[in-house]
Formats: sequence, structure tokens, C-alpha cells
Amino acid sequence: MKKISLFILVFIISVISKSQQPVIVSPQWLNENLKDPSLVILYTGFVIRDDYDKEHIEGSRFLWPEWLAFNKPEGNMFAPDPKTATRVLQDLGINKDSKIVICHRGADVTIAARMFMTLEHFGLNGKVSFLSGGMEAWKRAGFPVTDKAAVFKKGNIELKEEGALVNKEYVLNALSTTDKVVVDARMKRWYDGDPTGNPRDGHISGALNIPYPDMIDSTNSFKPVSILEKNFKTVVPDRMKEVVVYCFIGQTACVDYVVGRDLGYKMKVYEGSMQEWSRDAKLPMEKLKKE
Repeated sequence: MKKISLFILVFIISVISKSQQPVIVSPQWLNENLKDPSLVILYTGFVIRDDYDKEHIEGSRFLWPEWLAFNKPEGNMFAPDPKTATRVLQDLGINKDSKIVICHRGADVTIAARMFMTLEHFGLNGKVSFLSGGMEAWKRAGFPVTDKAAVFKKGNIELKEEGALVNKEYVLNALSTTDKVVVDARMKRWYDGDPTGNPRDGHISGALNIPYPDMIDSTNSFKPVSILEKNFKTVVPDRMKEVVVYCFIGQTACVDYVVGRDLGYKMKVYEGSMQEWSRDAKLPMEKLKKE
């Protein structure tokens, strides 16, 4: 009986893993899957619509980042409510069975990573991939581009929050538990305490440091998985621990989020990040640099 139960468990895990898209994909992978009718490429970044109109991968649809990460008086980069996010994705033709690939232009890796994380926040775990190197990697690989806009119908997807984004109370709790690790994704000098223009400098007390630039090479592609794994495991050797990442405004931390997800870590992003934490004197911070 135990053998049968174990077989069923292994079978279920196998089915689930096969239905999951890889987190980080190459141009070659995308080219091989380009004709999949359920595949949707979202072309994103802080580029104007005209850039998309000039050239994009066949079938790509234009996603302006501020549709899914807007500013408000409290700060920048806040996710919309599920109803608004649902409307945005439906207008982009996203269906319940869609397989999404995020594609950025140029150096817009961080905002594209934010779009990836936001889609997972709204329940699309395993249904979103990130094209490493974006448009430039696609063109370097010799694959074609087009100026023809994609034609599609309104989608039928319905979204709900799944909790990839967390608040300051969640972070405070994470600092006092043994099954979670808080990670600062900013460059080491900001982590150490160099002036940033925020009310307080340094990092959240107890946070570790995995700088997001260490994940990306000079072509704006992700580094080889062996290097990514070393960068993560050196700081968080226990893959069973949840990693809560933050940065200045909840954008660059999403690069760490994508990498962590690709490596099999359970990831969260602190939405308020330092723009919120540094303004509340009751929240603990520390510096490595002396005044």
C-alpha cells in the first residue's frame, strides 16, 4: 500500500513539474515554442510604443510597465488590485491557459523582472517565463523580428492575489523566524551604508546581501546558472528557507526574485522596500560603515 501511495505521489509531482514553464528561458527555447497557440510574448520596458511598432518578436504584445506597477503619494512601484490587473491582461488577450514570456528591450531587465514577479503575485506561478537577454539576445541568435502588430481577441483570465508581494509587518516577522531570510538586493555600498537620499541609510537589521547586478552580464542576460547558484547559496545555503527580498522601491529586487525562483527557492518581495522602511524610525536598521 505504501509503495502504491509513493508511486501516486511521484506521478503527481511529475505531472505538475511537466506543466510548469521554466522560469528563465533562452532565445532557442522561445524559438522552439513560438508556434504554440497558447504562447503569449509580452514586450515590456521603459520604451515608447514606437519602439515596439518598429520591431518585436512575432506575436509580441506591448505591456507598458505602469499598467501593472504604478506610483502613488506613498511611493513608487505598487501593484494594482486584482480587478485592474485582470482588465490589463484580458486587454492583452491573456487566457486562463496562456503561457507567458516576458521580453525586455535593452537594459530594462529590472522592470521586466518586476512584471514577471507581479504576474506571479496574481497567481500565474509556473505560467510565466523570462527571456534572458530580451530582444537583443533574440536578434544576436539570428532569429527574425517584425513590425506587424499582433492580432488577438480579449482574454478570459481572472486573477487573484497569491502573495508574492509582502508588507513591512511580514518582513518584521520574517526577521524573528528561522524559516525565512531577508535579503537586500541593492549594491553592497548601499547595503553598507553609503548615502542614498533616504531618511536613513544602511540596511534592514539582520538582512543579508545578494546584489542584483551580480546576476546579470554585460549583455543584460542572466549569468550561467552555476554562477547564479553560487551567488545565492553562498548567502542562503538552505534552499528550504523562504527568501524575502527588497531594494529601494521594489523593482531591482525582482531580479533576485526571478533568479531565486529559477533556482527553486520560495521567494517574496517587500513591496514598500527602503522607500517605506527608512521613513519609519521604529523599524530597525543598521550600517556596516561608521560615520
